[in-house]
Amino acid sequence: MTTTAGSLALQGSIPLRDAFLVERLRAAGAVLLGKTNLSEWANFRGSLSTSGWSGRGGQTRNPYALDRNPSGSSSGSAVAVSASLCAVAVGTETDGSILSPSSYNGIVGIKPTLGLISRSGIIPIAHSQDTAGPMARSVTDAAILLGVLAGTDPADPATAQSSAKSQRDYTPILDPGGLRGARLGVARNFFGFHPQVDELMESALAEMKRQGAELIDPVQVPKPPELEEAEITVLRYEMKADMNAYLARLGPHAPMRSLKDIIQFDQQHRRQELQWFGQEELVKSEAKGPLTDKAYVQALATCRRITRTEGIDLLMAEDRLDALVAPTSTPAHVTDWVLGDHGLGDSTTPAAVAGYPSVTVPAGQVHGLPVGISFFGLAWTEPKLLRIAFAFEQTTKARRPPQFLETIYG
Repeated sequence: MTTTAGSLALQGSIPLRDAFLVERLRAAGAVLLGKTNLSEWANFRGSLSTSGWSGRGGQTRNPYALDRNPSGSSSGSAVAVSASLCAVAVGTETDGSILSPSSYNGIVGIKPTLGLISRSGIIPIAHSQDTAGPMARSVTDAAILLGVLAGTDPADPATAQSSAKSQRDYTPILDPGGLRGARLGVARNFFGFHPQVDELMESALAEMKRQGAELIDPVQVPKPPELEEAEITVLRYEMKADMNAYLARLGPHAPMRSLKDIIQFDQQHRRQELQWFGQEELVKSEAKGPLTDKAYVQALATCRRITRTEGIDLLMAEDRLDALVAPTSTPAHVTDWVLGDHGLGDSTTPAAVAGYPSVTVPAGQVHGLPVGISFFGLAWTEPKLLRIAFAFEQTTKARRPPQFLETIYG
């Protein structure tokens, strides 16, 4: 099938073979309905980008209120699931691209440990953070899909560990009593973005406590300015290296041969591609050198130190935690092509940069707009996180289907 990351630059680009995860879906008997729209280039293009918009697909809309944003970059996957256009969908995430749209659209999203699911055949941003993951209306459906997608692929060396870590069926670990005895660290530094979201989270925490969870409150998950700077440096370096490698694998008939070609295409087709926001991130990525550069090596080490050694690893060990918990994001903002995205905050970065798993589950609504709660933890702890997420889902049953309102006003 045509695979373009939403860009007109890759219009008509058909890979030589299915992605590894698509082969697994077909082998499992899945009916592939088609592809969904996304934030162009997985939202790694312009500094004032609008999630859910692409040159090929236009603007994806939030089914709870059509003037609201679906978030991204896996916008269409989240909306298709939320609107019951499909049973399940696959999203991809580098930082927030599964979790945030899942929260905005009232569904379950799993951002797995890096290497649990093969990336071969997926248009990349950064190999140190990229992963595919399930999106579904229930934890059970998401767990079923995770078992299908997980597996070792010789074409993706990151999956080498997954043969001993993955499961073909994650549903046996789903337990309505899974909160009993669970030690959960409440990541308070991801609260405070929106008062009504905080109220919703306090109700969720109280319910988890009633169900037998032990709350270690508060804990502080490190997210200093140093991490933001290091992460964007890593993403820019890897975007250039990984995109050029992906395009080279498409063969001699690929419409684009390099990231530089894509930048030039956009400039030549400004009216279609650059009408609302630019391509500053692509340009900054193209300016980077090889992955042997000292700046890249140091930035990657900083990312892993802050999120792993001094972050999730340390917190989980010190407090003997089963998972960390935080609001996934705030409610959906109004789509704005002039000013771009203006969400208030989220909790996706630590697990994304560390390459660790996170699960978001609907926790309720604010003014009729969904809000998710995230459970994240150490590498390869998907079974533990799914058990906790399932128990929370079953005790709260917080999800409400969308009503396709034009707006929440009036």
